[in-house]
Amino acid sequence: MIDRLRQIEASYDAVVAEMSTPAAAGDPARLQALGRELARLEPLVTTIRAWSTVHGELEATRSMAHDPDEEVRGMAREEMAVLEAREQALDEELRRLLVPRDPNDDRDVILEVRAGTGGDEAALFAGDLFRMYARYAERRHWRLELLSVSEGAGGGVKEAIAEIAGQGAFSRLKYESGVHRVQRVPSTEAAGRIHTSTATVSILPEADEVEIQIPEKDLRIDVYRSSGPGGQSVNTTDSAVRVTHLPTGLVVAIQDEKSQHKNKAKAMAVLRARLLEMEQARLAEERGDQRRSQVGSGERSEKIRTYNFPDDRVTDHRIGLTVHNLPGLLEGELDRVIEPLAEADQAERLARMGSA
Repeated sequence: MIDRLRQIEASYDAVVAEMSTPAAAGDPARLQALGRELARLEPLVTTIRAWSTVHGELEATRSMAHDPDEEVRGMAREEMAVLEAREQALDEELRRLLVPRDPNDDRDVILEVRAGTGGDEAALFAGDLFRMYARYAERRHWRLELLSVSEGAGGGVKEAIAEIAGQGAFSRLKYESGVHRVQRVPSTEAAGRIHTSTATVSILPEADEVEIQIPEKDLRIDVYRSSGPGGQSVNTTDSAVRVTHLPTGLVVAIQDEKSQHKNKAKAMAVLRARLLEMEQARLAEERGDQRRSQVGSGERSEKIRTYNFPDDRVTDHRIGLTVHNLPGLLEGELDRVIEPLAEADQAERLARMGSA
């Protein structure tokens, strides 16, 4: 354990030293990678050094417990109790920090919400989910920028894409990827029957230009006139942009801005996020990587949660969690669900580390 902690400190010092070199300063991709590594190691090294200090003080105090002077021994015993409690707390914090983190946790997010089965009701539900995430972002003081929205004919959204930027955005929202199911009586249902509809949520870690470089030859850029619901014209200029990534067939279309340049930039941001996700999935499969936990596997086909309006109940199927006050959840009170998911994920990672 001590050897491992010393190796971590040495790695931290090496990163700090490299960041100050001219070679790193002239390489934006390398500097960015070093910055991420520094952010990952810093809390761990701070805790290691605090633990080392307390451990040293405790050893010195223990030697005082054998002093011939009774008064000194009594003071030593009192100090030992305080230091032992502090050392135990730091030891537990170290074990938590030593659990391998998701390397994407510090990234910003591309959020995609799409209506699934259920027609107009699915679009309304997708709209409810998108607003829920917007309100959650507001509570966390994150910045949300709408990139693209396709409205449903009867309200709601067929598809909505947004960028969410802020500390810990991916680390919190990554548990939201998957199929969300709603059970409620649609406003158009005269007989009062409960309908079941679905929406799919994708949480993608955002990639930077220097990280995912896409050659121009791999792209086909089409521009066209933006249109609103029902095909009505929104712009009189060809400002909408559709980007096709030829090697993979991925297509991203953005038309929300009046500027063709801005729409292209937004489309490229979404494309880079999707390519990063594909590349990370490929590498994980090559390694036979089992690091994705059952809690946060992020499989888009996985049914993760049910929102039952008649019973005012939300159930997360991955950990068997049930909470009430569904309207509050849709107003952005998502921590009631995300906190237990994060704790279950952490416990699973700890268990895997212990059995390794």
